[in-house]
Amino acid sequence: MADFDVIVIGAGPGGYVAAIKAAQLGLKTACVEAGETLGGTCLNVGCIPSKALLHASELYEEAHSGALEKFGIKLSGTKLDLKAMMAEKTKAVGELTGGIEFLFKKNKVEWIKGHAAFESASSISVEGKSYSAKNFIIATGSSVTPLPGVEIDNAKGVIVDSTGALELPKVPKHMVVIGGGVIGLELGSVWRRLGADVTVVEFLDQILPGMDKDIRKDSARIFKKQGFDIKTSTKVTGVETKGKKTTLTVEPAAGGDASKIEADAVLVAIGRKPNTDGLALDKAGLATNDRGQIEVGRDFQTSVSGIYAIGDVTPGPMLAHKAEDEGVAVAEFIAGQTGIVNHDLIPGVVYTHPEIASIGKTEDDLKEAGADYKVGKFPFSANSRAKANRDTDGYVKIIADAESDKVLGVHVISSLAGTLIAEAVIAMEFGATSEDFAYTCHAHPTHAEAIKEAAMAVQGKPIHM
Repeated sequence: MADFDVIVIGAGPGGYVAAIKAAQLGLKTACVEAGETLGGTCLNVGCIPSKALLHASELYEEAHSGALEKFGIKLSGTKLDLKAMMAEKTKAVGELTGGIEFLFKKNKVEWIKGHAAFESASSISVEGKSYSAKNFIIATGSSVTPLPGVEIDNAKGVIVDSTGALELPKVPKHMVVIGGGVIGLELGSVWRRLGADVTVVEFLDQILPGMDKDIRKDSARIFKKQGFDIKTSTKVTGVETKGKKTTLTVEPAAGGDASKIEADAVLVAIGRKPNTDGLALDKAGLATNDRGQIEVGRDFQTSVSGIYAIGDVTPGPMLAHKAEDEGVAVAEFIAGQTGIVNHDLIPGVVYTHPEIASIGKTEDDLKEAGADYKVGKFPFSANSRAKANRDTDGYVKIIADAESDKVLGVHVISSLAGTLIAEAVIAMEFGATSEDFAYTCHAHPTHAEAIKEAAMAVQGKPIHM
C-alpha cells in the first residue's frame, strides 16, 4: 500500500499550490522540499524579494531625485539606508514563506524535508528514506543559466546571479547586466534607482526577447531616458576580475572590434534552466528533451503513468502564475476532475517603471502566420488620469483579427500595466472583440480608459486622440 496518494517534489509556486489543492480534494499529500523555507525561488530569491526592492527603490528615487517637487512636495536630506531596505525585503519574504507553512499544516500536507530522487516509478528516496505514492508531481522549478567562462560568486558580490543581486552589501558605482530580459532589467532598475550607473549588454538586436516589436523598441527608449546604457547586438567574449573590479571584453554580435567595460558588479541574467539534476529520472523511466524539459500531455502526465510535471521543468514560459495554475489543474486531474489552463493566455509582466505587460499574439507572430489583423493604439499622454498624475509614459496596443474583430493580443507600457493586463486576459478568455472592449464602460478618470480607447482605435475612431 502506498504511503501517499500524491507526493509533490518541490515547494515553489507550482508545487506548494498543487500540494494544497490535492489535499483539499481529499488526497493524502506530501511535499518534498530541501530548502529551509517553502515557496521556492519565487518567494525566497525571486519574485517577492525583487518586487520588494523595486518598490522601495522607486520610493527612494521619487524622494531623492526631486521628482515630487512639481506636486509641491519639497524634501531635503534624503538618505539611503540600504541595510534597512534589505531588512524590510527579508521581512516580507519571511511573512509569505511562513504563511505557506501555515497553509500546509491547515490542509494536512506533510512536509518531507530533503532532496528527492526516484528509486522507481512508484517510489522516491529522501535523505536515505523511501516513500511511495500512487502519483508524483515534479515541480522542481528552474535555476540560473550559467554563462560559459564566467564564474558566479554571490558571496563576493562582484559577479552575481539574480540571487546575489538581491543581497549586494552596497550600491555599486557601475553595474553591468549581461542579458536584456526581464530579470536583468528589473534588478538593473533597482540598483540604478539607488545610484548605480547601469549598462545592459544584450546579444540580440533588441531587449525583452519575445515581446511585441513596438513594446521592445519603445521600452528601450524609455530605459535609455532613465539613464540605462543599453548595448544591443553585443556579446561578452571575456571576463577578468581583479579584486573588486571586473573588466568585460565585448564585441558586436556579428563580429568586429572588441572593447572593454569596467564594472564594480556584474549581473549574469541570460535565462534559466529546468531543475532536473539529481532526480534520477531514468530510474522512473523518464527522460528530458533537448532543452532539459520534461514533456507532458494536456493533463500534465509524463510518458510514465502516475508521474506528472508542472511549471518551469516543462515547456512554456517560466512564470510563477503559469506554475500556480498548472498546480491547481494537475491536482484536479489526479482527483478525477478536469483541470483547465489556457496556455495561449498566460500574461507576462516586467515590473520596471513603467511596467510592461503582454498577453496573446504579437505582430511578429501574426506576420509569420500570414494573418490579417488590425492594430489600435492609445497613448497615456492622452489619458486624463495619467496626465493629472504626470505619469504619461507608454500606451496600450490592441491587435484584433481583421475579419472577426476578435482580440488576438494586448500589449501595455504603463506604471499600472501589470494590473491593467488582467482586464484583457479575462476578456480574451471569453473571446472578446475590440468592439466588446470599446463598448464596455470604464470608470473615469482611470488609466484603464486607455484600453477602451485603444479598442476604439482598432476601428480608427478613438475619442481623445
